[in-house]
Amino acid sequence: MPGCTNCPSDTVTADNNVDPVFRRVLWIALFANAAMFLVEIIASQIGDSISLQADALDFFGDSANYAISLFVLGMALHLRARASLIKGATMAAFGLWVIGNAIYRALTGSAPEASVMGAVAILALIVNVAVTVLLYRYRAGDSNMRSIWLCSRNDAIGNIAVMIAAAGVFATSSRWPDLAVAAIIASLNFSAAIHVIRLAFSEIRAEHLEVV
Repeated sequence: MPGCTNCPSDTVTADNNVDPVFRRVLWIALFANAAMFLVEIIASQIGDSISLQADALDFFGDSANYAISLFVLGMALHLRARASLIKGATMAAFGLWVIGNAIYRALTGSAPEASVMGAVAILALIVNVAVTVLLYRYRAGDSNMRSIWLCSRNDAIGNIAVMIAAAGVFATSSRWPDLAVAAIIASLNFSAAIHVIRLAFSEIRAEHLEVV
């Protein structure tokens, strides 16, 4: 960013100028998300919760996104932007899958286990808040960094929503709070995907104009 010497967007500016702290943060985020994917996918089956399953797949998608981000670190901006397009498309596809699964479960599912939902959501929230704090300084970087920040932020919001859904399921003995939260998580992913894809296209166009 012009005139800004300490902006997060300056963290990765050239092929050989990668902030080692940012790389370490990405590795921490990758392992934390992969571990929580395993925990939540098992818990979603035990607790019969679609919102936990949605959150587990979100953790899986984030793990893949962090891996892609580590792979493209230090590459040219247009390559990082193209990686962001892949991540944005993945986030949108995840949202579609969750909505489809929520509709199916609305017709065939039963009330999930509120205690399992609540306990796992609290653990996931702790992990996501820790990762979000680590990534906070990079929230205004390029599309690659922005996608990482949005994934982490959405995860923390999703965990709070799952906790609310658990309370709703406990109070009503109904599956509808669980399905509603799954829809909220899907909408967050759609919104973030659109933002990342737009930013990535603008970066690709800007670099193309510079070359021309």
